[in-house]
Amino acid sequence: QGRFTLLRDTRTDGSFLVHHFLSFYLRAGCKVCFLALLQSFSHYNIVAQKLGVSLAAAKERGQLVFLEGLKSCLDLVFGEEEQQGQPSPLQFLSGSTSDLRALFDFVRVSLTPSDGDSWKGPVLLVDDLSVLLSLGAAPVAVLDFIHYCRVSVCYQLKGNIVVLVHSNEDSEDEENELIVNSLCHHSDLILWAEGLATGFCKDVHGQIKIIKRLSLRQAAEQDLVQIYQYKIQDRNVTFFARGLSAAVL
Repeated sequence: QGRFTLLRDTRTDGSFLVHHFLSFYLRAGCKVCFLALLQSFSHYNIVAQKLGVSLAAAKERGQLVFLEGLKSCLDLVFGEEEQQGQPSPLQFLSGSTSDLRALFDFVRVSLTPSDGDSWKGPVLLVDDLSVLLSLGAAPVAVLDFIHYCRVSVCYQLKGNIVVLVHSNEDSEDEENELIVNSLCHHSDLILWAEGLATGFCKDVHGQIKIIKRLSLRQAAEQDLVQIYQYKIQDRNVTFFARGLSAAVL
């Protein structure tokens, strides 16, 4: 409880981690607010069904609150949400405001427990945070949004936050790298998926660096770092130590 997990990917697609956490928390009986800024609901639902979870059923029973970023952007551009009298969580796109207060209010209202709720704990899942920068949000506004979400979800509601960001160490996108570096400093756990430096391999799709931020809790402690390689299969992911893949053995 109260943990902030950062999913970071470099030279590869780390979305398999998002699908894992989404299905994991739904099966655990947690209330989940999913800010899906990258793909459509049908995409996530198809992958979740392979993992044995129905997002449509989770929405119907009130366990999953799903913000479909692509649809919300179109509705905002064409004014459909204003006609329905519903303010958009992505109001900053209209230029009327530069902060992400509406998006935070959406998260806070979605995860604040009501009298009849029996869910185990609130979870905020974001895929992916880099999209907000691409849509025109300022880095300071994005960091403020994450800060207030941590205060509300992690500290007040004793829940968890999982955020995916893309990064490229050779990138000239200074704003995105600022976001990534800042989040790394404040994360309790970092799962960093990286593509292989040697290029494509059918038996090894990448490596994942697991960084447990022990120094965040105790100043004298050193962070615990573990590195594994992985292969993504149709319904699961296989992890193994470096040099122990089928290609080598």
